[in-house]
Amino acid sequence: MMGYKGAHWESVKIPMLMPKPDLVALTGGHRRTPVLQMGADVWCDTALISKVLDRKLPGPQVHLGEIPVANALAKWADWFLFWSVVDFASQPACLAYRFGHLSVAQDRNPFRASVPKLSASAAAANLNQFFTMLEAQLGVHQPHLFGVASIADFSVAHCVWHLRRAGPLALSLMAPYVKLMAWHDRMLGLGHGRITEISASDALSRSRQATHFEETVFIPEPGLTRGQQVLVAAVDYGFEHSMGALIGLNPDEIVIEHEHERAGQVHVHFPRLGFDVKPA
Repeated sequence: MMGYKGAHWESVKIPMLMPKPDLVALTGGHRRTPVLQMGADVWCDTALISKVLDRKLPGPQVHLGEIPVANALAKWADWFLFWSVVDFASQPACLAYRFGHLSVAQDRNPFRASVPKLSASAAAANLNQFFTMLEAQLGVHQPHLFGVASIADFSVAHCVWHLRRAGPLALSLMAPYVKLMAWHDRMLGLGHGRITEISASDALSRSRQATHFEETVFIPEPGLTRGQQVLVAAVDYGFEHSMGALIGLNPDEIVIEHEHERAGQVHVHFPRLGFDVKPA
């Protein structure tokens, strides 16, 4: 997405496995990646991050008003395609090919405890149906899923990227889907923009030193008031909550303020869709 927008941005490497002390210092508990940091504002989840990037960066937009169904396909990819990819790629041969000795399953199993696990054969059956659908879509629209690139392309591409890294079994499954593979090669060709690596300490320092926060909109709802201590967590998987004072609430986002000795005062933004907020 950053490559599509031609962005110059700074990147912090986050550990694949817990613990992630630098990340949770910023988010107040949320462990999922990626997150977007600008000063002392942090946005969680690609669905929200992509909207912020559309607002903040020049170049082509990925949320296209003329293609509203693209958002629905993106969410389908995040919730259905993604878990079929994960379960297919969790076969011992795939895990060994990609991760070697890393205890990825041990770290992830509690993380996805609420998500029913598919057998490898059931996941393969799902993927064949899903890829047949995407192949047909690309037969109608080129060079992207809806003709022009949208959030749907980036959400599906993320899942396909994971599967392509899972070794010979995954590549064999994908081989018949020629249009899909060619499309994914085009997506990879967009690159990642111009990246400057910085340390987690640098990112935390910038948060501590920030003097400006993004404006937030608060629309009261029953049981939720401005300044109230709340817990925010994803509703699908990875239920580690973030706790803080509720300072933003509207149809698009939940915003909390929390303070950490390493990060200072931080405003953490979550998408409304896919996250729950409740009194602490």
